[in-house]
Amino acid sequence: MGPLELYCQGATVWVPDEDAVWISAHLLCDYNPEQKKIFLQLGDGQEMHYPVSSLSDLPPLGNPDILEGENDLTALSFLHEPAVLHNLRVRFLDYNSIYTYCGIVLVAINPYDQLPIYGEEVIDAYSGQDMADMEPHIFSVAEEAYRTMTREEKNQSIIISGESGSGKTVSAKFTMRYFAVVGGAAQQTSVEERVLASNPIMEAIGNAKTIRNDNSSRFGKYIEIGFGRKGDIIGANMRTYLLEKSRVVFQATSERNYHIFYQLCSARNYPELRELKLLAPDDFRYTSQGGDMQIPGTNDLAELKRTSDALTTLGVQGDQQMELFRIIAAILHLGNVNIQASGRSSDRSHIDGDDRSLANFSKLLGVERPQMAHWLCNRRLTVGGETLVKPVSGQQALEARDALAKHIYGQMFTWTVHRLNSALRSQRGNPKSFIGVLDIYGSVGIHLIKYYDFYVIVLRFLSVCWLCCRFETFTRNSFEQFCINYANEKLQQQFNRHVFHLEQEEYIREELDWHRIDFSDNQLCISLIEGQLGLLDLLDEECRMPKGSDESWVRKLYDQHLSSKSHPHFLKPRMSNSAFIVLHFADKVQYECQGFLDKNRDTVHVELINILKASQSELVAELFQQQSTSASMANESIHPGRRTHKLTVGFQFRQSLQMLMDTLNSTTPHYVRCIKPNDLKEPFMFDPKRTVQQLRACGVLETIRISAAGYPSRWTYEEFFTRYRVLLRGAHDQAQAHGLCRQALPELIPDSEQYRFGKTKVFFRAGQVALLERLRAERLRVSTVIIQSWVRRWLAQVHFHRTQWAIVTIQRYTRGALARRLALTKRYTKAALIIQKTYRMVLVRQLFLMIRQATVTIQAFTRGTLARRRYQKIVSERAAVLLQTRVRGWLARRAYRRVRAAVVYMQCCVRRCAARRELLKLKKEARSVEKFRELNKGMEVKLMQLQLRLDQEVRASTSLRETLNSERNAAKAELETLQAALQKLQSQKEDPVPSPEIIKEVEEQRKANEKAAQEIEKLTKEIQVLKNDRESFVKEKNTLSADILAQKQAGEESTHEAVLKATNAIKNDLDEERRKYQGLLRDFTRLEQRYDNLREMSLLTEHTKGHKRTDSTQSLSFEPLSPTLSPLSLSLAGPPFQSGFPSPEPVRRVSVTFPTFETSVPWSTENPLDQLMQSLDVAPAVKMKGDDLAHAYDAVRVANKFLENQLRNQQNHWQSEIEALKSQLIKVSSSNVLPQNFQDLLEAREQECVRLRRELKDLKACSTLRRLLTQVLPASTTAEESSTVTEPKSTSVTGLLECRKKDEVKLFKNLITDLRGDIALSLPPGLSASVLFLSLRHMDQSGDQARTRSFCSASVAAFKTALKKYNNDLDMTALLLKNSCLLHDLLTQHSAKQTCDSDEIVPLVSDLSDQTRALSDLCIQAYQQLLCITETRLQNIVVPALLESESISSLSGSAGKLPLSRKRAGSDPRAVGGEASNMGPLLRELGALHTAMTRQALPPELMEQAFHQLTYLMCASAFNSLLLRKDMCSWSRGMQIRYNVSLLEEWLRSRGLSAGGAVATLEPLIQAVQLLQLGKKTEADAQSLVQTCTALSSQQIVKILTLYTPHSDLDERVTLNFIRTVQGLLKNSSDSQPPQLLMEGRQVFPVTFPSSPLPNLHADQLKIPDNLKISFLRKT
Repeated sequence: MGPLELYCQGATVWVPDEDAVWISAHLLCDYNPEQKKIFLQLGDGQEMHYPVSSLSDLPPLGNPDILEGENDLTALSFLHEPAVLHNLRVRFLDYNSIYTYCGIVLVAINPYDQLPIYGEEVIDAYSGQDMADMEPHIFSVAEEAYRTMTREEKNQSIIISGESGSGKTVSAKFTMRYFAVVGGAAQQTSVEERVLASNPIMEAIGNAKTIRNDNSSRFGKYIEIGFGRKGDIIGANMRTYLLEKSRVVFQATSERNYHIFYQLCSARNYPELRELKLLAPDDFRYTSQGGDMQIPGTNDLAELKRTSDALTTLGVQGDQQMELFRIIAAILHLGNVNIQASGRSSDRSHIDGDDRSLANFSKLLGVERPQMAHWLCNRRLTVGGETLVKPVSGQQALEARDALAKHIYGQMFTWTVHRLNSALRSQRGNPKSFIGVLDIYGSVGIHLIKYYDFYVIVLRFLSVCWLCCRFETFTRNSFEQFCINYANEKLQQQFNRHVFHLEQEEYIREELDWHRIDFSDNQLCISLIEGQLGLLDLLDEECRMPKGSDESWVRKLYDQHLSSKSHPHFLKPRMSNSAFIVLHFADKVQYECQGFLDKNRDTVHVELINILKASQSELVAELFQQQSTSASMANESIHPGRRTHKLTVGFQFRQSLQMLMDTLNSTTPHYVRCIKPNDLKEPFMFDPKRTVQQLRACGVLETIRISAAGYPSRWTYEEFFTRYRVLLRGAHDQAQAHGLCRQALPELIPDSEQYRFGKTKVFFRAGQVALLERLRAERLRVSTVIIQSWVRRWLAQVHFHRTQWAIVTIQRYTRGALARRLALTKRYTKAALIIQKTYRMVLVRQLFLMIRQATVTIQAFTRGTLARRRYQKIVSERAAVLLQTRVRGWLARRAYRRVRAAVVYMQCCVRRCAARRELLKLKKEARSVEKFRELNKGMEVKLMQLQLRLDQEVRASTSLRETLNSERNAAKAELETLQAALQKLQSQKEDPVPSPEIIKEVEEQRKANEKAAQEIEKLTKEIQVLKNDRESFVKEKNTLSADILAQKQAGEESTHEAVLKATNAIKNDLDEERRKYQGLLRDFTRLEQRYDNLREMSLLTEHTKGHKRTDSTQSLSFEPLSPTLSPLSLSLAGPPFQSGFPSPEPVRRVSVTFPTFETSVPWSTENPLDQLMQSLDVAPAVKMKGDDLAHAYDAVRVANKFLENQLRNQQNHWQSEIEALKSQLIKVSSSNVLPQNFQDLLEAREQECVRLRRELKDLKACSTLRRLLTQVLPASTTAEESSTVTEPKSTSVTGLLECRKKDEVKLFKNLITDLRGDIALSLPPGLSASVLFLSLRHMDQSGDQARTRSFCSASVAAFKTALKKYNNDLDMTALLLKNSCLLHDLLTQHSAKQTCDSDEIVPLVSDLSDQTRALSDLCIQAYQQLLCITETRLQNIVVPALLESESISSLSGSAGKLPLSRKRAGSDPRAVGGEASNMGPLLRELGALHTAMTRQALPPELMEQAFHQLTYLMCASAFNSLLLRKDMCSWSRGMQIRYNVSLLEEWLRSRGLSAGGAVATLEPLIQAVQLLQLGKKTEADAQSLVQTCTALSSQQIVKILTLYTPHSDLDERVTLNFIRTVQGLLKNSSDSQPPQLLMEGRQVFPVTFPSSPLPNLHADQLKIPDNLKISFLRKT
């Protein structure tokens, strides 16, 4: 089958289009060579006739659908322009992938949007990975360069090119950031910080706003990042090329000058910048020409702060920064100098004497103003040995002013670059290798030295891309475009040769029989420009001629390259004699010769330079002195022994370009081509015209053409066998893939020139893969027909069997129905007989039951009567017995009360006598003790007051009794009077004749009764009304109560929810604070390690210079102090032994309390310290240094303040207790308490007051100041001083260990620092901590608090030293973690704060809170180190184990790789048949951690937290790699990954680690795998997918869907319509998900250490083996 047969019906072709450049179409019929046209149908349904006059006019064929979105353009079956353009469009718009490989070139399309693909988690995902395994990315190119450098030890270079605004600078930034991270070993050192800090500086002085880009680089830079032997960054060097100095004096419309000018103008109101006399940008000529002063979204003031901070980071001090700002401000003032024309014909010029701009310029640069004004308007000529001064015209003076401004800025730029290089230079020797990052905005420039510069427009046009091999061609092309296109020729030649070289290397490595590939070599064009008597040579020669002109130069070109010998790349225009044409590799360009000579000379007046050399500013003079020296050296090196000439711009350009080419040729280049998709800066907008225009010029299509000329498609034999096994004959065994491929290919492709067999790959020419795909599709179609016939037969058989089965089933059911009907008839007959029998039985039974009921009733009544009689008799007898018991009980109780009253009375009398005797005895004792007499004075007064108050109460009670008696007498008299009246009334009543008065009273009584009855009736009615109202009120009350209750319940629920939310928020804040603190602690550990490394390096340096004597006091320290003065560092790095240095804890307190304290201040002998020492009885014989006294005195001040607060708190507490006693006494006096109880209460309170006074006196007598001085001063305290310290004695504790002071170092070495691994693993968990605690407890019991604190600090330092020593030992780190946690828990449990409420635990006397805090931090460090060791071991095996492991063997053979998963062309070959990845190493490493933690009996909660952290990191690493690898996103691979994850879940559950959230952290990876296995076709599938993947963000879901690769022919790609449906559902359902693509790979969860009560330790309980060699400890 030939290539023409591919033009069949239904084939896809590409046809040209004016708007879209290329559009796809389908053939309506097969191509017939006899016909001169083909019939096509476009995508919109329109049909067209495409003319084909010859075979070369056939439209390009489209690639198979399976290759759509290929990440490497060279892997396409058909390599041509429309295929490349379509593939880039699909990846950019449909897949949102901005990076694509094109062989060795990475094509990067600017998205004009912020993408989350540059974080640290992405760097971690690409670090150490093969370039062919990962998705295209700028980090993959950086990783390839880094790995090649470390593997081959060869220098590398990354060439980043593209148009202005295409994203070159951003790509260079991310490249350097990647090197800073991977080269800094995950901790950014000063070198990486300086490399990254150079970006803001270079952007400020070298970037500007253009029409196409707001932050366009107007210079090129080549940064060489130097690496050491370990692959770490040790230095850097920057080379700049072709600064666009013309922008300083001219800007086009809508453009700006360099950013630094606007940054300074924005800060013109700052006090420190007022001396610069700056104005607004609108008021300066050099900043207002473009008319656009602001950049949207940019704060110039903040950018100036960023620039200044970067300069400070790189070592440029404040005064030098001000010098730089003066030079920049002077340039602005120079542009405002007003030069006026004068003279008859305006051939002269002058500057006014009062010109303020010139005055400011001269003042800022420190030059003479009259001289500058004079030489700006005049120039010096030397004629015949005589010197003349010639005035210049106004235009010439303006040009001289602008040339001076450009020259000053150029020199300032060069000085800044040199200063940055000096700051970036390696301090640790020469780098072993380097990686160069080349970022050039448009062309390779030159260092402009001496007095030369480009003309005004040369570099302004460079915004059109130069290094990206985009040739500059305009309507009128001059010297600027000529230089640009010359450099493009050189770079294109280097690029073509490198691509050709790599292609041939691949063929040689595979031992391929190949013929040389012809490619377009542009050496002839380069020789025309730079060769002998070339264009540049003739131009320089003409410039040296006294009367040289552009016309004479052009005539020389015609004579040399047309008349004498015609050059194939040089032409003369037909209609012009002042122009010439050069045939470049991309296009032919016509150049106008006018202005070539002037631009090539480009001079600056020497007189102005001399004035600047004599400047009073050191920096200005330094700039031009260095320039003069370098220029003279350059002239001498170029023309030694000959007359020196000024270097032309063309010569400098050629020299700098050659230096760059030599550098690039000496390294291995890596290419990044940045593409600008549109000119509107719209995000994800693709303009095919602009894109194809850049592709044609930047060398991407040339790379494809070179690849297409050879064998662009290459497959390994295994991949070919897996894909095309249906075309092979015989047994299909993958082990024989090589032989089967060699057998089958000659039958499939008869032309042997279309393919070649290599050692590991088979190579195909362009189009052959599409041919194989068609053959494969045809074979599959034939096989499908055969399968369909067999399937249809099978379906017919199935239909017959189903029909037969249905007939038999119907018959069976019919016969069953008839049988059931017969059985039902028989059942009814039998039921009728049973009913009759039962009815007759019921009648007889009813009669029997009635007779039996009557008999039972008669018997019941009879028996009831007899029972009631017996009951009445029993009740009467029981009542009599009860009366008897009550009487007898009353008599017994009366006798008992009499006896008890007599006994109690006797006891009271005896006790009263005993109490009186005891009271007399106590009074005698109280009168005999003098101090109690003093104490009782106050109490006696209070007792007398209370007695007076009691007497007053007694008198009040007496008066009340008298009043009561008088009232009783009055009541008695009134009662007698009433009795007499009553007797009188009774006598009257006995008289039968009523008197008229009585009748009248009776009548009145009757009327009153009637009236009362009426009122009662009225009141009754009112009461009824009130009752009704009350009932309504009650109902309303009940309703309101129900409403209030409902509202209360709702309020309680809302309050509960609010409290719950607040609690969760507080918990989250606490976790966040804990995480931040532990992160700071981890950073502190890294900084401390960096300090140790620097200290060791400095010590090595000192040893190399000569031996220096070390202070003996410093040699005693167990570990050196950290240079930082943070409380954490001081608490962790304290010296464990007493030395001549002050303790770090008082220093820390002093630094917190007195921030202005300086140790260098001298201390006078006449100070309050002597008086203080005398008042404290400190022996004056102790000799101390001034610094020690200063520290001690400040420590005393702090301690004084502390004790004063403590005494004041104690006094307040005492006063509050006295007030409480007073209130209780008042309550007692107000109540009717017996005097005896009152006296007892007073005595108890007096004893309490005595106890409080004693405690207060003891507290005052405690010498806390002496203890603080003992901590600060040297440890030479005498026994007499230590005896003066009176410590409160605590309860003695037995079972301790005594350690002598001279044995402490040995104890730490044997227990911690020098403990061998085999001995350590055999020890009981926490033995070291237990021994240390018992020894420390003994020191605390002995009363030596200073030694106790020193011993504890030494223990912390020993643990810290051991952690550093065993930083890679898992078992030893777990042992140190266990002992640190145990010692911390023991100290916490026995501290005074924890034991104040417990009587079982005896607290420590010494205050070890600072050491306990240091131990807490040490526990966190040990935990982090334990995880760090495991993470380091897991780093390289997580992805192979979880993603690449093929645990299910049945899927490995069937899931063949498609072309999308093949290795990238040009990538390094990999060893075949290596060790297969599996889950074993991963589970072994996790098992090692689990075993280590279990062996040390660490708490299960801590183990759960550790594995929760590790599983998250494993999930993040695997998940991020899955999102960046297309070969992993398939159904079969998803099955493998899910099985691997299930093995990990089973391992975690089997060890009881799932409760801590370890399994839950794997949810994102599990859902991603489920996403690969779910259906992806219908809308129901989309809804199910969205409901399942709740732990994934929308970007992650879409990314996986776009990366999904069919694992076989039975699977299909995910359509764009389905992806859009999923995106719509995600917008509606998952708004809360964060917009992230990759998981945070470096997230660290805060750790909390569980606390549980520990049993009391005893020395007899410890089993100390003899091999520890700590027998010097003595049990007490």
